[in-house]
Amino acid sequence: MKHIVIIGGSYAGISTAHRILKQAAKTGPLKITLVSPNTHFYWSMASPRGLVPGQLADEKLFQPITAGFSKYPATQFKFILAKAESLDVEAKTVGISGNQTLDYDYLILATGSHTKGEAPFKGLGTTEETKDALHDIQAQVAEAKTIIIAGAGVTGVEAAGELAFEYGRAKEVILIASGPTILEYSPASVSKYALKALETLKVEVRLETKVMDSAQLPDGRKELTLSSGGKLTTDMYIPTFGLTPNSSYLPATYLNANGSVMVDQYLRVKGAKDVWAIGDVSDVESWQFITCDRQSTHLAKNMVSIMNHKPPVPYKVASSRFMGLQIGKKAGTGHFGNIKVPSFIIIRARKTLFVEKMGPTVNGSLF
Repeated sequence: MKHIVIIGGSYAGISTAHRILKQAAKTGPLKITLVSPNTHFYWSMASPRGLVPGQLADEKLFQPITAGFSKYPATQFKFILAKAESLDVEAKTVGISGNQTLDYDYLILATGSHTKGEAPFKGLGTTEETKDALHDIQAQVAEAKTIIIAGAGVTGVEAAGELAFEYGRAKEVILIASGPTILEYSPASVSKYALKALETLKVEVRLETKVMDSAQLPDGRKELTLSSGGKLTTDMYIPTFGLTPNSSYLPATYLNANGSVMVDQYLRVKGAKDVWAIGDVSDVESWQFITCDRQSTHLAKNMVSIMNHKPPVPYKVASSRFMGLQIGKKAGTGHFGNIKVPSFIIIRARKTLFVEKMGPTVNGSLF
């Protein structure tokens, strides 16, 4: 029986586990062990709206992982609540918390990434830590009169839009962008639309500005030092810039300068036999749900081929990037490559932030 160990209980890990298990009849005897420090799957795609008190209950953002795999026999699937701590590719073992060691025939790294700030735009360690952080930030939002968001990428723009849509003039929302515009790497038409939508919601946008430092004042407020030398005082500060791969458990030889796992055209980890990496932790493509899903689909098919002693197929990196975002509940924009997608399409598609797909993702009926 072949043993596949998958490290990571977010979308990449869960989707790949289901996709392989659903093809078990084609592979011969196999068992998948899924390792994650989280008891629940977190629908982080909706996290900007989740920051707003009363918008999304915990049940809309978190679902238990084990329940989603209950249909598989214990001989085919096992879940271990633990964190990866080390990898020995020569011995084909993974060290996990609790002083445990797992042997594998094939290993899939799907540990994702985390945000550099404390806001739970991605999972923060364990499920309880993520929930606690989410509840804490909701409480802060409820009390705050002034909220400053630093970073005008997709997450920052969505967070500013959700807060401003909910509170209007009752709270002052300021978005700080380091570049000459927001959504700096999107077509100009998309950035222009998003800026206008934020201004309509009364968000103050400060361009070509960076937060150099933040300090807590005696009264609990934050004092931000800006690149201009000026200072801003705010009740709440939410940094949204920068994601870091969850790769600290891996030997440095497999990582690039940014901490991403280096993979080849088959999504195999360079220099490591029978090890693959997909999703945010790998160095291929942008870190997006769509690319993660494509990589998961491709790898699952290749794993079936490999277990049937057939050659794997190279992965084709997407030639054009798709991006869509919601700005409050009545505006949205996006693009495919350099072509702007009509706003009504984005608004209709992202109205619910796809929370209805969380259950089918966890139980595998989506795949």
